[in-house]
Amino acid sequence: MAINNFIKTGGANVTKYNYPNEEVALQTLGCGIYDAGQLASREKRIKKAAKAAKDGNSEAVAEDTTEGVSVGQITVNDDGTFIMALLHGNTLLPLKSIDQIKILRSNPKSESYITCTKKKCEIVIKFSVLLSSGGGDDGLLVEGVQNLDINDNEAPGVVGLASNDKCMSKEIRLEEGNVYQLNREKQLAAEAEAAAALESKEVTPTATTNAASEKSDEMVVTAFEVSGSIDYTKLIEKFGSRPLTPYLLRRLENVTVKRGTVPKLHRFLRREIFFSHRDIEKICELLEDWYGVSPPPEDPSLEVEDEDTTPPPPPTTPCPIYLYTGRGPSSAAMHLGHLVPFLFTAWLQKAFQCPLVVQMTDDEKFLFKGEYNGDNAGDGSTSSDDEPYRTGDNLDHFANLTTENAKDIIACEFIPEKTFLFSDLDYVGTMYPNIVRIWKAVTTNQVNGVFGFDGTSNIGKVAFPAIQAAPSFGSSFPTVLNAAEGEEGGSRNAATLACLIPCAIDQDPYFRLTRDVAHKLVPKHHPLKGKPALIHSKFFPPLQGAQGKMSSSDDSSAIFLTDTPEDIERKIKENAFSGGQDTKKLQEELGANLEVDVSYQWLRFFLEDDEELARIGEEYGSGTGEYWSTGSVKAKLVSVLKELVAEHQERRSKVTEDVIKKFMTNRSCV
Repeated sequence: MAINNFIKTGGANVTKYNYPNEEVALQTLGCGIYDAGQLASREKRIKKAAKAAKDGNSEAVAEDTTEGVSVGQITVNDDGTFIMALLHGNTLLPLKSIDQIKILRSNPKSESYITCTKKKCEIVIKFSVLLSSGGGDDGLLVEGVQNLDINDNEAPGVVGLASNDKCMSKEIRLEEGNVYQLNREKQLAAEAEAAAALESKEVTPTATTNAASEKSDEMVVTAFEVSGSIDYTKLIEKFGSRPLTPYLLRRLENVTVKRGTVPKLHRFLRREIFFSHRDIEKICELLEDWYGVSPPPEDPSLEVEDEDTTPPPPPTTPCPIYLYTGRGPSSAAMHLGHLVPFLFTAWLQKAFQCPLVVQMTDDEKFLFKGEYNGDNAGDGSTSSDDEPYRTGDNLDHFANLTTENAKDIIACEFIPEKTFLFSDLDYVGTMYPNIVRIWKAVTTNQVNGVFGFDGTSNIGKVAFPAIQAAPSFGSSFPTVLNAAEGEEGGSRNAATLACLIPCAIDQDPYFRLTRDVAHKLVPKHHPLKGKPALIHSKFFPPLQGAQGKMSSSDDSSAIFLTDTPEDIERKIKENAFSGGQDTKKLQEELGANLEVDVSYQWLRFFLEDDEELARIGEEYGSGTGEYWSTGSVKAKLVSVLKELVAEHQERRSKVTEDVIKKFMTNRSCV
């Protein structure tokens, strides 16, 4: 009988037990509580404890062998038992904090379900762990929970969750789930209070609206979704990256501007649009060694300016790093938000004089957004013989988008001889050895935990993170990253090159996973132990408000690189959210809120002149001067964007099929 049915019939009881350690749990319940992954984890801990005992580390022995374990036991009509174990560990919840295990079964298609075929039977049981509001003891039986339902308000101690409950959605983990549960309780309490107040006619209906508004402002940042009000400080804490400090910017300046490759740091760095990183200091170390220069002193007052400002000659050896960025071609026309990482990457390439690989993930877009229509397949289901080799899917559609998007990317002025642009559908064979190594190193549980996949996801989605990870390793480009025969530097090994990835911070989950297994794919003397370094950008806001990020699916939220000057002006004037006041008098008294004003925020991205930007901010924020009003700031933005888009369109018009072929030819780019 399916798990859904025997819970619905009232025959399922869920009881939670505490045991002092794994050994007692095993003796009591048997080895059946462990799956293969848990057994392997247990064996590693036993070996670690044994080594610690041998080395005389009594604290490590105690840590690894004496912690408790909680087991949730599901008994079904006394006829059979399912046993789930939550093993101990530093990253799991303390025993006393666990209150109830709640089976999720309101939607059998996406939650708990059973699927049987001739060859196998798959049972998926999804559950959430509710935290205790108080202590609990260390006795054997702590609490029994019967017949829990996701919408059961009668269950003791269980908060009834609305149908849009997100406790098991892809962006929720244990820690975030706890925060969500608390926020959800507050929201339900606010809604109940608002409803009661409405009945007594004490307040207007704004309380419920405010609660809904707070929920819509809740920050959600995953590899597949960005919404709500983004707090970048909290994002750094959540993702475990580090802020890009003024000292790191000075180190970057030391190996770029002072080497004479670029006139000054990019405006995205000057204005903290790129704000977070992983291992940028190690990239600076490699470049400092390459140039033979020392890092600047941490105290800027101690730095001595050289009298001779003539840039030194460039090194005679190839750059010790390479850049990697990419694009998932989901639409023929790219928008300004897509342009941000490519503009910055083009600057980095000029600044470092290094190779660049650009991955076009047409395979990913098909796996996540592709469609199949049997009526269009060439399998005899249709009478037309015009296209006898049709498959019925639209994979070719995404392959064609790669060509269109390549024109926009090439128009960003990369160095042609140092840039390799490739389609996964074409190049994956060369990367395949590294893809296989990553598949071997990463478990399904790890991928599911990072990206929120489950049994309903196609296997391509689960496998794809390895394909996006593969370009992080120089060995994926044996021709591109090795000098051509006879050229200087031809003896170096591409597998030892360090990789730097500029990207928006929502792509970080792919590379956190990559960094966890990177040491398994590189030689021991790799300077970063195989880990790719990253530099993260903030999101480019949509026209309707400075939250989330711009989307290709909403034409009114974006300025596309194919838009005409008339389109640009109309969209800015009609749709750009204003932080200005409602009347001229209030605007002159209070000024504009620059944080929410889209026109000003877009100028931070695209207006190069720092002094002019500062003046606009000062005048608009105080309601004085030339830029006192929203209209004047919008007019300035229209002027800047018209020029930027027109120049891009001019460069794009010169990107012929031959130019694309040159960029996509597998050749040395050192």
